[in-house]
Amino acid sequence: MYKVIVIEDDVMMSDMLSMYLSEEGYSVKQAGLANDGLRIISEFEPDLVLLDLMLPDMDGMEICALIRERSNVPIMILSMKNEVSERVLALKSGADDYMCKPFSMHEMTARVEALIRRANIKPALAEAEQEPGEEERDPIQLDFERRLLLVRGMLVETTFSEYEIMKLFLAYPGKVFSREELINAIRGFDSFVTDRAIDVHIVNLRKKIEQNPKEPRLIRTVWGFGYKYTAQNTSVSQEK
Repeated sequence: MYKVIVIEDDVMMSDMLSMYLSEEGYSVKQAGLANDGLRIISEFEPDLVLLDLMLPDMDGMEICALIRERSNVPIMILSMKNEVSERVLALKSGADDYMCKPFSMHEMTARVEALIRRANIKPALAEAEQEPGEEERDPIQLDFERRLLLVRGMLVETTFSEYEIMKLFLAYPGKVFSREELINAIRGFDSFVTDRAIDVHIVNLRKKIEQNPKEPRLIRTVWGFGYKYTAQNTSVSQEK
């Protein structure tokens, strides 16, 4: 049974979210304050966080950043704010999805399912082992067990969406992906998200994997279309 925490100070909204998710088979915990939510996350170890931006004891963006520092758990923001700038700021703070209130409970549960599914399914990559020999291995590798990147031998934390994008790049090196293709890969269904959201994820990934993010060599922009990953000899680490 997958676990979800709802951090929402509106009791009626929190109860409704909890009811719908429980009916879908999720184990749900609720918190009305940010500090309570952070404590429950450490104890409950949820598979997904539903986070309201407007909480009485702490700014939602700050909470999102704190959660992301400690965990790669998918975070879905729930907010009355529908400005593009707010969604971009949420993504930069570590969120993986953003829903504007009011929203359909059916769509919410579908998005929850998609985020959790993509956080737990390993990609169907060939398991043939490659001997690196004397050649240098690709500077970027995936650690599936911990959902982390290995960047030149160093473990690097990512958001859920950043990891999914990098997983796709490594599975198909050299392939050019449009922004729409990347959106579909990390969302899995039609959702309200802009091309700008993908650009934000790419900027954040470049900061984490490129030696010089201002002159990227690994994630390249294909002007007028999208992005591609250019490194060779991609590999996966499953060491624990």
